[in-house]
Formats: sequence, structure tokens, C-alpha cells
Amino acid sequence: MTVQRQIGFWIAALVVAVLLLFVLRGILLPFVAGFALAYLLDPLADRLQRIGVGRLGASLLILVLFVLVFITSLMILVPFAAQQVGAFVERLPGYVARLQELGAEQLGPLVRRLGIEDTLPAAPTSVGNLISQGIAWITAFLQGLWSGGQALMGIFSLLVVTPVVAFYMLVDWDRMVKTVDSWMPLRHRDTIRTIAGDIDRAIAGFVRGQALVCLILGTFYALGLSLIGLNFGGLIGMTAGLLSFIPYVGSLTGLILSMGVAIVQFWPDWTMILATLGIFVFGQFVEGNILSPKLVGDSVGLHPVWLMFALVAFGALFGFVGLLLAVPLAAAIGVIARFALQQYLASPLYRGGGPVIIHPKIEDKADLDA
Repeated sequence: MTVQRQIGFWIAALVVAVLLLFVLRGILLPFVAGFALAYLLDPLADRLQRIGVGRLGASLLILVLFVLVFITSLMILVPFAAQQVGAFVERLPGYVARLQELGAEQLGPLVRRLGIEDTLPAAPTSVGNLISQGIAWITAFLQGLWSGGQALMGIFSLLVVTPVVAFYMLVDWDRMVKTVDSWMPLRHRDTIRTIAGDIDRAIAGFVRGQALVCLILGTFYALGLSLIGLNFGGLIGMTAGLLSFIPYVGSLTGLILSMGVAIVQFWPDWTMILATLGIFVFGQFVEGNILSPKLVGDSVGLHPVWLMFALVAFGALFGFVGLLLAVPLAAAIGVIARFALQQYLASPLYRGGGPVIIHPKIEDKADLDA
């Protein structure tokens, strides 16, 4: 088989896979979630096997413990989060109005001094429109995720099917890996194994490491904001920790929300406002210098911009299934792109060595040397 035919085959396979993913996106969520859960828990099952526990028993034990912890966490966190979210949404218009008043009071003299008062739009109108547009966009995005990920299965089906899928995948994980490995073309098996290993390390390093970073940051932000008495500090802190899965987005979102609430609540006490700011500054320092280097590492290769693009793009195309697939697919594409770049830099196409191609406008050797 020629190189052109191989490339055509893999492009066709990729197109078919994307089409199937798009057509079946409404029913794939429990299966994708089960596969992701099995992938995350496989190292723990391997460790239990090494100490003498059978694969079936290890898989069953891990999954039962995971489900118990998950259900317990939901029973504790969901009522608290629901109450906090409801109260925050109820107070949000008052916070916005108060921030507008403070902005007019503090910035009004400066604006009049600069003589640009007539050129600025009315603050309540501009800020109100901005907030309305933001809420409308977020609502539409969440509705798209809901309809794309839950249209056919529903939450009950997700909670029932996902553990079953995860259990069977966890039991047969090593066998499936060996089977897929046996299908690889013999001529390129070592190369494919190397690329697959790089993809696995990128996904595992980011997902497992970043999940632990999110847990630590969310706990720190929630406790810190609650201790200084900030309204909805626990909710804002947990939200910031959860969104920290996307680098910088969680901390920036939490900082904006907490500073807005702190200004309304503590004004004109700058001490508490600066304390709120200090919590996020300290959290970013710890994340950037301790948590991320130790838990995530520098070899993951997922740039924050590429990760944000992947999450938004796959989420818009495939709903909640796309969000689950965004990180592994982004990591895989990144590894393959780096491998392709290395091949290009080592190829005659980059290094030269072939016949010199003279541009039609170059007529003699003197022009070429020039």
C-alpha cells in the first residue's frame, strides 16, 4: 500500500468517526463517561492487581467505592450549591445596581474633569446590556449542552448506564489494549506505540493532575473567602476551583465575582477588599509555582489557548459529550501535530538536498547568488 493510499485510508476513517460521533452524540454520553471513568481508575486497578487482588474483584471494589463517594458528595454539596445559587441569582440585580452607583460616585468627578462625560454611554444601560447579553449567551450555551448531551438518555440513564459501562471497561481494559495493539501495522508499530504513549501521558498528566489542582484550589478559595466573611464565598470558591480545569479561567472568574461582591459588601473598608484580592493572588502563586509544576508537569503540551478552543468547539458541536472528549482529543491532536512537525523538520522538504528550483523571474546565476 502506497503512502498516498494509507493517508487516504486514515483520512476516510477519521471522517467516518467524526460523522458517527455527530450523528450519535445524543446517546453517547453514558458510554463516553463510562470509558473516561475506566481510564481514570485503571491505574488503581493495576496497583490492586500487583498486590494480589484479581482484576474482577479490584474493578468491583474500586467502582463501588467510587459510586459511594460520588453519591455522598452529591448529597452534601447539591443542596448547599442549589441554595447558594438561588440566593446569588436573587441578589445579582442588587449587586449590579450598587456597583453602578459606586462607579458613578467614584468615577464621576474624574470623568467630568476630563470633559468626556457627554461621549460616554449611560452606565446602567451599557452595563445592563452587557450583563443581559452575557446571561443570554451562557443560557444558550447551557441549553445546547443539555439538549446535545441529555436529549435521549436523561440523568437517570446516565447514572445507571455509566457505572455498568465503566465496570466492564475496567475489567477488560488490559485485554482491549492488547487487542488494539495487535491490529497496528507491523511496519509502523513502534512509531504508533510511541505516539500512543505520548498521548496517554499527556491525557493522564493533565486530567489527573489538573483535577487534583482544581480540588485543592476550590477548597482553598472556598475556605478563604468564607473565613473573611464574604457573601457566597463558598459558592464562588468552588466555582473558581471547578473552572480552574481551564488554566486561568477559574481564577479570573472567581476574582471578578468575589471582587464585585466584596466591593458591594465591604465598601469603603479597603482592608477586606484587599484581603479578597490577596486570596486569589496567593492562590495563583501557589498554583503556578507549586501545584501545577508538581501535579501537572511541564511535559503535558496543552497550551491554555488550545485547550479553551477545544472545549468551546467540541462543546458547541457535540454538547456535553464534546466537553468530555475535548481534552483527550486536544491532547492527541497536539501530540500528533508535534510528531508531524518533527518529521517535517527532519525531512528533505525542510533541509533541502534536492535539485535547486529557480524562480521563473531569476534569469542567471548572478541573480541567484544575489
